[in-house]
Amino acid sequence: MRRIHALVQRIAVTDATVLITGESGTGKEVVARILHNLSPRADRLFVPINCAAIPHDLLESELFGHARGAFTGAHTARAGMFQLADGGTVFLDEIGEIPLTLQPKLLRVLQNGEVRPVGADRSVVVNVRVIAATNKDLSQELKAGTFREDLFYRLQVIPIHLPPLRSRRSDIPLLISHFLEKSNSKYGMAAKISSEASVYLWEYDWPGNVRELENVVERLVVLCENGQVGLSDLPPNICSFVSEKKIPQPTLVNKELDFRLALRQFEQRLIDEAMRLADGNKALAARMLKLKRTTLVAKLRSRSTRKDGHDQRRIPIA
Repeated sequence: MRRIHALVQRIAVTDATVLITGESGTGKEVVARILHNLSPRADRLFVPINCAAIPHDLLESELFGHARGAFTGAHTARAGMFQLADGGTVFLDEIGEIPLTLQPKLLRVLQNGEVRPVGADRSVVVNVRVIAATNKDLSQELKAGTFREDLFYRLQVIPIHLPPLRSRRSDIPLLISHFLEKSNSKYGMAAKISSEASVYLWEYDWPGNVRELENVVERLVVLCENGQVGLSDLPPNICSFVSEKKIPQPTLVNKELDFRLALRQFEQRLIDEAMRLADGNKALAARMLKLKRTTLVAKLRSRSTRKDGHDQRRIPIA
């Protein structure tokens, strides 16, 4: 992310077209706004357009405007988003959803800086910087014939890929701290997240990425009763995901499985989890596991003995 930040700072002062890729919720529009705010165009408009949210039959008029009488209901001429953003930045979100019939007209804007409103007999010159974003793999769209090759290469003069949150877990604690401070300030609260809950938030895969994390932290702050967010306060989907992730899933490979070893590894994972949640307190960990303390100590000692004996056998884990 530091490399991406450095790249953004370096290219912000140029007018180069940028294509931002990444899963939903990774912050593509945030990056686009930073590019605009750091550019010489910062005092002009930043116009975001969600290409997936506008019906295809209206998208051309929204982008390029229309002349009076261009179609039924067009009683007056109307400027499109590109004209409104003249001198500023147009952000084309979900560019992979733009219909194939409209792509040549967008290519003309990128190449010549000209737009032709629907029904108009002449083009209008505009001075805009274009930043596009998509969560699709446009190279696959090229193969499928749903995206023009010339438009693709014209859009990705500067490509920026935002990795999903699950592949940069070291960012999660920093983001939690940031969103916690933001939500506490917003609602006048002083909520804190326990270490146990923080571990679960760190291990969750966050399919909705940064956007999902921000929303979850805000929900935890709003619903917090005692100023402390614990494990029981986390959404059920996070708890169940992490719990299933911690349970080893032995599989039959070559039609063989060491059943006793599988049971022992399962037991060790449960003990490790209890010891972590209890911060190493054996009595508390034993209560979590509904074991006598002496039984837990014996199992820990037995495992230590096996490690010293170099018991390195492993079973396949799915």
